[in-house]
Amino acid sequence: MGAVGAGHAPRPRKRTLAPFVPGSGHAPVLPHSARHRRARRAAGAGLLARRGAAADAAGDRSPWRCLRSRSMRWWSAANLVSNLGTWMQLTVQNLLVLQLTGSAATTGLSLSVQAAPGLLFGLLGGAVVDRLPRKLTAAVSQALLALVAFATALLVAFGMLNVPLLMVLAGITGLIATVDGPATALLGNDLVPEKDVPSAIALGSVVHSIGRLAGTALAAVGIATIGTAGAYAVNGVSFLFVTAVIPFLRLQPHARAEAAAAAARPRGAAGRERGGLSFFLSRRGLVALALIAALSAVLGRNYQLTLATLVTGPLHGGAGAYGLVSALLAVGGIVGAVLAGRMQRPTVRLVALLAAAGGVLQIAAGSSPVLSLLLVMVVPMAIVESVCDTATTTVLQTDPPAHMRGRVLGVWRSVSTGWGLAGPPLLGLLVQGAGERGALILGGAVIAVVIGAGALVRRRRPAGRASAVLPAPGAAFRTAA
Repeated sequence: MGAVGAGHAPRPRKRTLAPFVPGSGHAPVLPHSARHRRARRAAGAGLLARRGAAADAAGDRSPWRCLRSRSMRWWSAANLVSNLGTWMQLTVQNLLVLQLTGSAATTGLSLSVQAAPGLLFGLLGGAVVDRLPRKLTAAVSQALLALVAFATALLVAFGMLNVPLLMVLAGITGLIATVDGPATALLGNDLVPEKDVPSAIALGSVVHSIGRLAGTALAAVGIATIGTAGAYAVNGVSFLFVTAVIPFLRLQPHARAEAAAAAARPRGAAGRERGGLSFFLSRRGLVALALIAALSAVLGRNYQLTLATLVTGPLHGGAGAYGLVSALLAVGGIVGAVLAGRMQRPTVRLVALLAAAGGVLQIAAGSSPVLSLLLVMVVPMAIVESVCDTATTTVLQTDPPAHMRGRVLGVWRSVSTGWGLAGPPLLGLLVQGAGERGALILGGAVIAVVIGAGALVRRRRPAGRASAVLPAPGAAFRTAA
């Protein structure tokens, strides 16, 4: 016989796969196409993972990230209702005092009486918040505010309200607010993860701004439709709505742990801690924060006075022009609060930088030769102010230890009430002495120069001396950075 296949090309042998024996330690041999498909699937999975990580990172920077919490959504809705009622009542109260007395001075006095407890008892109110369960404290304070609003509504309805009674009720409202303010502020932070606290604070600023604009507008509608007594009653209902929502709010794990630690701490232990004022003064960053805020509040934040005199004076605008400026300030404030919600680790250094930038913008606004240029400057001024305020509030509410935060906010309420009462008269004297433009330019220059000088002094301070008062290196938010 001849050779097999003689005269024919050899047929290629078909490739077969070796059987895969489990436990043999050898992976199955895949054909080229199968390996290619698996590689493509792996590459696609990696791409999806990278996109998911990018989306998560973007979500962590979203100004609305705090709304992932169901409790925060409920709290924000309740806060909006309460703000609408509060600003409606405050507007109605001013109109009521004018109606009873015809005196603008008495109207201003009623506002001062309501603010005075914050100056005198702010620290005490903060200490109460540190000692008692936060949800209970906030619910009781909201219920008491509702009681005051309903009592005022009844007095108005029966024609029994006079100026002395109104002053007493305003003082009681201010006294309750010394506890309600820090309690509700810290409760909102307890509803979200710690990394989302700046978002929660920024959302609160947006809600406050919307409530102020809408509540003021609703006051006129309310008086015309349901009367002054009805407007007070509506505010009482808004407080009761918040009171009803609070029991259903779910605290985050970090807040529950802090509450448990506070409950386990012996009652005398809090007394052995340094008081709120001593603690505040011992933190160099908090003191710097207070100085920056005081300087800005007295020389740079009273735009209702400085811009009103500038628009109606050197720029020859009327009430309509000033109304447009006020509207742009409100819009800029809301935009700034939304932008501030993207922050994650605000510091005193950031607050100082923003305050100095606000001073520079104020100089530019004071130098505006025409109204149109001022209108361009107003929005960035309001944005910078809003972001600065949110950063300040975030540092105040997150830097101190959990058991001291109420007292720190109490100290802040006292000192901020002080410069809030003293600032407008001092700025008015500056306007009279330096003129409308001079007050803006001089005030902005002082703010920028003082903050710049403080930064230089801090940079030249020996590192060892500065570190004695700084928070621990692992702190999530630093007051000295």
